[in-house]
Amino acid sequence: MTKRHVELPPEVQARIDEAVAFADERLSADEPTGAVVGELLAMLHGDRAAYERYLTGRSEEPIATVRAASYDPRNALTESEHWAEQDPEELREAKYLNYLWRGFDESPLANNIAFALPFRRMLASHLFEEVGESCRLFGGIKIQCGHNIVMGDNVVVHNDVLLDDRGELVIGDRVSIADRTHLHTHSHDVVDQSDVTNYRTVIDDDARLGYDSMVNAGCRVGRNAMVGAGAMVRGDVPDRRTGRAASPWSRRRRSPERTAPRRRRRRTPRRWRGAGRGSRR
Repeated sequence: MTKRHVELPPEVQARIDEAVAFADERLSADEPTGAVVGELLAMLHGDRAAYERYLTGRSEEPIATVRAASYDPRNALTESEHWAEQDPEELREAKYLNYLWRGFDESPLANNIAFALPFRRMLASHLFEEVGESCRLFGGIKIQCGHNIVMGDNVVVHNDVLLDDRGELVIGDRVSIADRTHLHTHSHDVVDQSDVTNYRTVIDDDARLGYDSMVNAGCRVGRNAMVGAGAMVRGDVPDRRTGRAASPWSRRRRSPERTAPRRRRRRTPRRWRGAGRGSRR
């Protein structure tokens, strides 16, 4: 079904474009990223006045002070900071931008896709190692680090997707990732869970990942391949193949070529099974 084209009134769209451009300009400025992120989050949550009071040292209730201070990611701890295999300098910058990503998703503006989609695409250009054109990144996407993600053009990532990039995560052009999909790039040793190994996980051009599917660390989903809803990918999915639930991948379907349908074998009636020649009743 072709989607309906819907536009906002020009003056509303102009204000949105201006706001996204403002955030992009602030993140590109020669200022500490943590301070810029704190400023933007306070604006996104309509809490600029309280944040200004915190910055000027005016006394507030203890919880209100901690809340205002937490807009600045330099005053907060995140899970990724505990991962010893990550480069501290690269992770520090990624932490600030990832903090903005998650904080934005909790703001009212995240519900307005006219603002949210271009804002996330702009933020990805600062956070990811590389991101292409016309990507559509929806709400609730959890990013582990951010700076280890390479994403191509025209990628669609739907709601509540996990992009684990403790290792290297490569997503090709025109990839579609359905809701609640998990893409992994690291694994834990089965005996010593503190022993972590990072991998390179690749989702190649034109691949489609179905709802609630999972791709294990180090796997490759090939060009124009499809992973079915609820499937767990435990090995490479070749080009133009379909991976299904309870199976790493399946040879049953191949696109775009079509093979001739197989003839169905005639089944022996149950009442004849086990009977010898001439023993029908």
